[in-house]
Amino acid sequence: MEQKEVQRRAAESLFADEIAALKAAEQNEVPEGWNMSPRSVLTYILGGKAGDKVISPKYIGDRRLVEIAVATLLTDRSLLLIGEPGTAKSWLSEHLTAAINGDSGRVVQGTAGTTEEQIRYSWNYALLIAEGPSERALVKTPIFRAMEEGKIARFEEISRCAPEVQDALISLLSEKRISIPELNREQAALRGFSLIATANTRDKGVNEISAALKRRFNMVILPSPKNLEAEVEIVETRLHQLSAELRLPAVLPAEAAVRKVCTVFRELRAGQTIDGAQKVKTTQNVLSTAEAISLLVNSMALAGSFGTGEVQDSDLAAALQGAIVKDEEKDRKIWEEYLEHIMKRRGSEWAKLYDACRSL
Repeated sequence: MEQKEVQRRAAESLFADEIAALKAAEQNEVPEGWNMSPRSVLTYILGGKAGDKVISPKYIGDRRLVEIAVATLLTDRSLLLIGEPGTAKSWLSEHLTAAINGDSGRVVQGTAGTTEEQIRYSWNYALLIAEGPSERALVKTPIFRAMEEGKIARFEEISRCAPEVQDALISLLSEKRISIPELNREQAALRGFSLIATANTRDKGVNEISAALKRRFNMVILPSPKNLEAEVEIVETRLHQLSAELRLPAVLPAEAAVRKVCTVFRELRAGQTIDGAQKVKTTQNVLSTAEAISLLVNSMALAGSFGTGEVQDSDLAAALQGAIVKDEEKDRKIWEEYLEHIMKRRGSEWAKLYDACRSL
């Protein structure tokens, strides 16, 4: 049978050659349960070299924040990555576990419907009825498996879970063991076990994390890119990676196009123009860096499928309107005011994009 490619490869598969190079060039002590030293993990995340191999940056931001995140995973405290939507929390979480364990797949996705069973363990009810409680009938969660293997588990969007479900983690993270009364035994965590959780600070449908649970984590706040140049660099780096992975039939957008999209997003997000000279009304949605990347990928798909293969202002305009106008009544008015009072007055460099946006 023909082997088909998956749509999105895990980080440890996509960057397997870089991980292998870092392991081969390792010169520092490797903690128990880890694949490489903390210094090598830092190089994998921020970029650098391993021998002759160039390591691409996975996260572009404050080096110290990444050092704190890596160091936390050496301790008995778990790691909580906090930030607005689109600040690369999940992306950093995935790459940390890929580098440290070579497996980023032990994931619990937090939602309003997440239950305590999805954190601790559940049962195969057909076997439970047939045999009663047994090891064979026990269904281990990703966190359970991480504990028995001495690995790192991920808990995405922990703040979307109900408070009582979040609190199921308190004793687990304190005692580093799961009690299974039905089998009259406990599962103790092996050395190397930890948990990386992510939480949004600004979004609908989130719950406050209790003080008791916060005390079990070391919190690292991931900020939005500090300036336009940093955001453009992040977007261009990720576009280059996604273009190769998705095999889009279009060339990468010009830097000027990326800069325009990032400028629009930053101004609508911050409530003022880049130079601080003029106030701007903000939209209901966050307009994150991740959304800017998605917008430009969509523009490339439009240009490749129905255009010349080069991203034009008409492709950007279509994607911009779709990203910005989420609330038809409120956002559309804000977008129209931005076009007339900000974009239109920026002269010839922005004229074609303005015309394309107005035509929609």
